Amino acid sequence: MSFAVFIHRSDSIYDDSPAERYQFPPQYLRRVEACVDDWVVYLEPSKVRETRGYFAVAKVQQVIPDPGTPGMYLAIIEPGTYLDFPNPVPFSGPDGVMERGVLNEEGRISGRAQSAVRPLSPADFRRIIEAGLDEHDILLPRVGEPVVDGFEEEQSPFFHEEERERVTTLTSRIVRDRIFRRVVLQAYDQRCAVTGLKLINGGGRAEVEAAHIRPVTANGPDILTNGIALSGTMHWMFDRGLIGLADDLEILVSRQVNDQEGVRAMINHTGHALAPSRVSQRPAPHFLQWHREHCFKQ
Repeated sequence: MSFAVFIHRSDSIYDDSPAERYQFPPQYLRRVEACVDDWVVYLEPSKVRETRGYFAVAKVQQVIPDPGTPGMYLAIIEPGTYLDFPNPVPFSGPDGVMERGVLNEEGRISGRAQSAVRPLSPADFRRIIEAGLDEHDILLPRVGEPVVDGFEEEQSPFFHEEERERVTTLTSRIVRDRIFRRVVLQAYDQRCAVTGLKLINGGGRAEVEAAHIRPVTANGPDILTNGIALSGTMHWMFDRGLIGLADDLEILVSRQVNDQEGVRAMINHTGHALAPSRVSQRPAPHFLQWHREHCFKQ
């Protein structure tokens, strides 16, 4: 078992879905097989405009031949392990590259940095994870939401235990909910996607909530494209299928809503959900479809 880096870009020619699968050619098979039951870090290459650098972590569950593409393979991601970084980590910072394993004996970046799949040392993994999950600028929760006093306390295994024990924090539901909230609220500028309102109380807490489109209880992943920022009322309606979203983000109102006029008056004037400016951060159509088919009341 070993850690690794998977290079991914949203406009890739490969059939990737970071929270679910990673497609790769046979030359990387041994490297990926070595990652089974262990964690990988996703990296967006520097050639991508406004690259996020290292942007997420996930655990590989198994490797299988791609049933749809002969000669290709799929790394299947263990459900519930994918997690976007609230702080995307640049490939290189003030102290040099984050991934020291790509340096040659002279301390220069070697050809290893071009590999789409490459081993990652425990020290490099820890360095990237700590930077990506740092909560120095944490968004305050809404009043009444559970609070853990500081990420450091919850994250302490990262710093004091063996490497395999350090990653247990990545599966903590408390930590994952808090990080998911931060990632979603950052992408939506703390603004409700349906009403368009950005309400911050006197204590600096945002009124808006981070909603899963496909809920965690239905194996919905903690990925930004499965999230949307909603006010408390809109979150309640969305979870109960009283409102939904078309693939083009048109806001759908169920015929079962008893106050059609009142609900439509709360929707922003465009009639479409507001979305992050970056296309790769917007709700994924397959999550929206799942919600329409399993939650939305026609």
